[in-house]
Amino acid sequence: MGVGQFSVAAATAVVGYDLAKDTIWQQQGKRRALTGFALKGSAAANDTKVSLFVDTVKIAEFYNNDTGFPTMDHLIPLDMNYVPPNSMIHIYVDDAPATNPINGILTWRDL
Repeated sequence: MGVGQFSVAAATAVVGYDLAKDTIWQQQGKRRALTGFALKGSAAANDTKVSLFVDTVKIAEFYNNDTGFPTMDHLIPLDMNYVPPNSMIHIYVDDAPATNPINGILTWRDL
């Protein structure tokens, strides 16, 4: 199982910003299946919205459900969404955080 975390300042996480940018897990040379996602941070619950993509395919939309930093207990299960080798995972900001960093976890299974 793989785990990727991110924490991006509110001033950086503007609409259209890719929260997975420059992470070591955004692109890998092996097959993966996405298994979970969690999003927290900013000033209040539901003030930030993101879209999860594999290359150009939209997988899901998420709101931050609380402030702070998520743990594995906060993961929303994903349906083993397939990520082909060398494909890019993107987490685009649709509604930017008001204040404080936006924080998240993405999990996957190597196939």
